[in-house]
Amino acid sequence: GISVIKECSPKTEALISGIGEIWTAQIVNAQLKAVGENSAWIDARETLLVKEIESTPSIQYQESKELLALALEKTGHPDIIIITGFIAKNEQGVTVTLGRNGSDFSASIFGNILNAERINIWTDVDGVLSANPNQVPEAEVIPVLSYKEATEMAYFGANVLHLSAMTPALSKNIPLYVKNTFNPTCPGTKITANPEARPKTPVKGFTSISNIAILNLEGSGMLGVPGISATLFDSLHRAGISVILISQASSEHSICVAIQEEQAEKAKEIIDQAFYREISQGKIQKVDIIKGLSIMAAVGDDMAGKIGVSAKLFSAISKAGVNIHAMAQGSSERNISIIVKTKDITKALQAAHSSLYLSHQTISVGLIGPGVVGGTLLRQLSAELENLKNDANLDLRVRGIANSKKMLLDDKKIDLNNWQQKLSEATQEMDLKDFIKHIKTDSIPHTVLIDCTSSASLAEKYIDMAKEGVHIITPNKKGGTLPYNDYLNLKQEAKKAHSHFLYETTVGAGLPIIGTLKDLIQTGDKVIEIEGVLSGTLAYLFYHFDGKTPFSAIVRQAKEQGFTEPDPRDDLSGMDIVRKVVILAREIGIQLEVEDVKVKGLVPDALIDVSIDEFLNKLPEYDSEFYSLIEKAKENDQILRFVGIISPSGESRVELRTYDKTHPFSRIKATDNIVAFRTKRYDDQPLIIQGPGAGPDVTAAGVFADLLRLSSNLGGQ
Repeated sequence: GISVIKECSPKTEALISGIGEIWTAQIVNAQLKAVGENSAWIDARETLLVKEIESTPSIQYQESKELLALALEKTGHPDIIIITGFIAKNEQGVTVTLGRNGSDFSASIFGNILNAERINIWTDVDGVLSANPNQVPEAEVIPVLSYKEATEMAYFGANVLHLSAMTPALSKNIPLYVKNTFNPTCPGTKITANPEARPKTPVKGFTSISNIAILNLEGSGMLGVPGISATLFDSLHRAGISVILISQASSEHSICVAIQEEQAEKAKEIIDQAFYREISQGKIQKVDIIKGLSIMAAVGDDMAGKIGVSAKLFSAISKAGVNIHAMAQGSSERNISIIVKTKDITKALQAAHSSLYLSHQTISVGLIGPGVVGGTLLRQLSAELENLKNDANLDLRVRGIANSKKMLLDDKKIDLNNWQQKLSEATQEMDLKDFIKHIKTDSIPHTVLIDCTSSASLAEKYIDMAKEGVHIITPNKKGGTLPYNDYLNLKQEAKKAHSHFLYETTVGAGLPIIGTLKDLIQTGDKVIEIEGVLSGTLAYLFYHFDGKTPFSAIVRQAKEQGFTEPDPRDDLSGMDIVRKVVILAREIGIQLEVEDVKVKGLVPDALIDVSIDEFLNKLPEYDSEFYSLIEKAKENDQILRFVGIISPSGESRVELRTYDKTHPFSRIKATDNIVAFRTKRYDDQPLIIQGPGAGPDVTAAGVFADLLRLSSNLGGQ
């Protein structure tokens, strides 16, 4: 008939769209009878009466209860009743539908009328989740919700909950269960008036609504003027525009409302008309619209009276690099709603979800330079990832590994048990921009680049990474010794973008040298001098050099054992220590450049530009000079140590010095580093830090410690 007359009225549409419910109710009843059950089906159009008010069906409970009693009498009160959902009748006896999710609404209505013990809402997930799993894969099923919590979550977009479905159950305090059709044994989520169990965290879950716009009314003429808000909301109401969120400054200088984005232009036109006089007189300066926004709501009864929930939430979102445009919190403290850009909503949800321990704190990790230190770090990570997940709620996902030629990328995480083979088989050429773009994903709130190279060109890119909110951890000394203005710029840009630059291992490998120095400075101590053996390689050489074995032989032996750089002159020149001196000097506020450090290296001038082999072959020609140095030291009962010295009042220098055998520097072993901080507090007796200052295990462990420190700074356990 519709096809012939080319017209379909709302009444006809309701009639046709409800036919499926009639058919399926009969099919289910027939199946139950076929397996021997005592069942019957009832057409809800005979029992459920509604009054249509502004296109919204209002349930007539008393009349419906009487009609249902008559229908049950006709069926003879069988064991099982199947009642059609979604459809009802109005006062004229015409078929009407209950709208979207009308079948859930029907179940709740009949549960109310029948005074049911419980109502089950069957869906395709295991219950109400703590967040949208498409945005937060770690979202968990919430075992129990109060009706008030469920109402808040339903209003702010929890897809498996709908306000209409809960209202009839709520009015009689009937427990409502959200269960999974495909996993019926799962307990699901229980929604009840008074949950018995206390939650593990004040926040039960997070929901969000997209396609939101902010309408901001601002002006000095609004101050203390009665009726501004009334005019605003009355105008929007008459235009049929629903206000989702309201935020107003206590100064009354501005009112901000959130509405559906599709209604934004219409709303602005209406407000411009309503406040035409105030705008023309300059009492209201402007009516702004900001589009492309989403609302995120944190919901939980237990948030009430809990100190620090809002602080933790806002801190987590800030640390994820997400800007908050507006927020609102009711006096019940059951809901904290914030508005962010839609492009940032996934990141915001993940950061908030993990910071309040509803899921693991997740960090996307990319490592460049999987050589000796980088490879050791990956091995250490592989051994501890599961423990960190279980014990510290920390999920470190290595999603990219690269060397100078190619990179291995994975959307989820790389299996660290066979990364070497996969990297060797990788075909994608190394491209730093593509590498950063991959590891920095909206689906994970935090990104860290671990630079285990000694590349100067990579260090020069730290500023760009920091601007993008990428955290940087590195043992590469080139970043901390950039030209001073670039170094300051890096620090400032990292601070602006809430990104962290951690470089503890650039001095002393895994020793807490930089951290200790920072603590001294930040607590008001004043550095008088820093002096230290800062090279594990040179510590090794002069620990073993006693005059009995030629110095050149010890150098060759150290190279063969892997204690030196491939070219030993990189160590003997003292430039490694120079960079460490610059890093430490900058920590105490000295504007020091690499070229400002006075250095007396150990490479003979004639051997600076020759090949490595020629250098090693000709170094014995200079053994007598080193022999005379050690003999002179012995005569004075002293030892030789190659050190770096930083003096705020004088020049910083790197040189070979002699020390009495009673001096702390005499007690170091093998590749030990040792640093003496002489400060205002530690003047008579310097503060000494000593320990292994070289080697892949301790350096990698120091980088690992920085990674855990970063997690803590980001709000993790």
